[in-house]
Amino acid sequence: MIPARYAPLLFSLILSGCMSLLVSGISTWRTLPPDQGFVGLWMGAWLTGWLFAFPAVMLAAPLARRVVARLTQPGHAKPSQ
Repeated sequence: MIPARYAPLLFSLILSGCMSLLVSGISTWRTLPPDQGFVGLWMGAWLTGWLFAFPAVMLAAPLARRVVARLTQPGHAKPSQ
């Protein structure tokens, strides 16, 4: 198991990997027909995108948490229906 102190780093790694995989796949698919080396080009685009997405998530996540904290009220969840 990974120590809990690395949770923010692991979260950023997983989130940036998933999001960059999805976005690069959609962008590659819209640009190039699948029969023209789609998977290879997608993987290249994904790795390049992940290289930029990971530090971006590391920087953006704390800001997003602060914005969410300001936009929400603690302890006032709606009851389940």
